[in-house]
Amino acid sequence: MNQIKTGELLRTLRKEKGLTQEQLAERFSVSRRTVSRWETGNNMPDLSILVELADFYNIDIREIFDGERKSESMTNEMKETIIKVSEYSDFEKKAKARRLNILFATGLFFILLGTFFSQNDILYHLVKNNHVSQGLSGVIYGMGISAEVIAFYYNSRDIGTKK
Repeated sequence: MNQIKTGELLRTLRKEKGLTQEQLAERFSVSRRTVSRWETGNNMPDLSILVELADFYNIDIREIFDGERKSESMTNEMKETIIKVSEYSDFEKKAKARRLNILFATGLFFILLGTFFSQNDILYHLVKNNHVSQGLSGVIYGMGISAEVIAFYYNSRDIGTKK
């Protein structure tokens, strides 16, 4: 896939429709800057938006991928398959976001719990030993910080693979 050619095709199609980047951005609920990046080939639209663009411009999605027009048209079966793949991709993104949110929330919970215990000397009152209470408090803090670090790692790793 040549992103530059794809971008040029997207710009040509937009201009043929007599639209500005702002108008197209509004139509697809993205920023004008995003449309500009598509047209310069710096970024590509998500698969779900690519399907919508193909419908909007009444062209085959393969033409967008190839960056040039072809004479054959996309079959409904292929179109449905691409839509299903797009929906599955969206589902996977949402599931991953939920897992990351749970991990971040768990880390925050343990950090707050450790802070609460250490501020109120609750662990000391329960075990009657300062060293044990400090150790337990440290373990609780450690669990919270570990969860946060793991969540940040997975989030940054995911961002790094998108580039």
